[in-house]
Amino acid sequence: MTKVGILGCMGRMGQALTFAVQACQDLQLVVGSERSGHDAIGGVIPGTDATIVGSAEEVFAVADMVIDFTPPGSTAAHALLAANTRTKLIVGTTGLSTDDMAALDAAASSTAVMQAGNYSLGVNMLMALTQQAAAKLGVDWDIEIVEMHHRHKVDAPSGTALMLGEAAAEGRGVVLDDVRTPAREGITGERREGTIGFTALRGGSVIGEHSVVLASESERITLSHRAENRTLFADGAVRAAVWLKSKDTGRYSMQDVLGL
Repeated sequence: MTKVGILGCMGRMGQALTFAVQACQDLQLVVGSERSGHDAIGGVIPGTDATIVGSAEEVFAVADMVIDFTPPGSTAAHALLAANTRTKLIVGTTGLSTDDMAALDAAASSTAVMQAGNYSLGVNMLMALTQQAAAKLGVDWDIEIVEMHHRHKVDAPSGTALMLGEAAAEGRGVVLDDVRTPAREGITGERREGTIGFTALRGGSVIGEHSVVLASESERITLSHRAENRTLFADGAVRAAVWLKSKDTGRYSMQDVLGL
């Protein structure tokens, strides 16, 4: 049985991951971490025998696989730990930098690395549909991506919105950075043909809503997904964990898990 560690185990997502891992017969939760000074350090994750430690190093030292949905800022360090210990790594952190991505790529030569901006099965299907629609419809169809999340989210646009933008760009055979239009404000001028626009909304306790709008002069298509609770992300991460068990090295995404 694969021994699993969860970084940030007492947060909202960490607790959802805890329940999902416990429900999986192929995985054993053995350790979790929390930030230095947290009251839970030294105890156990509620409902388990898994100890709570105060550093990522302690998690990577004992786990076969680590799940990391912590806020941005530590991903590169975690990737280095994964490479040095040859611990499989599943990353759900959003707002990753170029350096973070490079660190994950480097770690993939030593261990198996799964990284996705969203572990929802529905969102990953939405990505496939977005790519297909963008490929079939011409550039006279404008593409806008709208997302909304809770007021506490620190990055915008969301990692999922950027994934959808990448899918649309790939469908059109272009590079997203070349056609991306950020949030509009002021006198922006007319919309440039072939661009992909982004709008980010923040408020309340919204878990995650994403829409891809494709609009022509005479009609409009809207592809949408709404997360009802956080268990869908945890369930997707566990499905990814079971899939990743058989991999020794390499860089993977949920698209690989679903065969899309």
